Amino acid sequence: MLEYLVLLTIPLTIYGVASYLKDTITGRAKPNKITWLLWAVAPIIAVLAQLSRGVTWAVLPVFMSGFGPLCIFIASLFSKKSYWKLTAFDYICGFFSVLALVLWQITKEANIAIVFAIIADSFAAIPTLRKGWNNPETETIMPFVTGIINALTGFFAIKYWHFSEYGFTLYLFLMDAALIFSVYGKRITKSFLLDKKRV
Repeated sequence: MLEYLVLLTIPLTIYGVASYLKDTITGRAKPNKITWLLWAVAPIIAVLAQLSRGVTWAVLPVFMSGFGPLCIFIASLFSKKSYWKLTAFDYICGFFSVLALVLWQITKEANIAIVFAIIADSFAAIPTLRKGWNNPETETIMPFVTGIINALTGFFAIKYWHFSEYGFTLYLFLMDAALIFSVYGKRITKSFLLDKKRV
């Protein structure tokens, strides 16, 4: 019965995405378009790879982790207030992300596909990790918070602890935690250093 907890990913993802969409439309959040586009593509590839290995309910959190970014990417195209200038660094990360996706197409092996999907997703995340650290005011963390919860529910749906079932879900958990830290890490570090000086 625990596997049905993954159904929580649907309302959680909708809540997290709605929060980010609202901030994107108002200009509070400025999504990096390369990141959010590739965040939509990589999980869908992971889902296809998982389905080819017979994975069932455990694919839902991964699918939802791609559906949300797709909505945010589309919103960023139409909201002039959410404009974020892309740099050469962003395009380089995007190139390596796409390269990893191409390598998946060449291999056609499910576990390798998931590894390349993780690599692709990681390269796509780097610009937003960097932006979150340098410009935390341009990010909204709610999709990352709900992403962590979604990943946790995905673990309950795993029947066999094979990499094809848990690999991408574990990655999503770690990446969402890293994204939250990228937004608050500088503030936490500064606060810690100030407290240390006072002592």
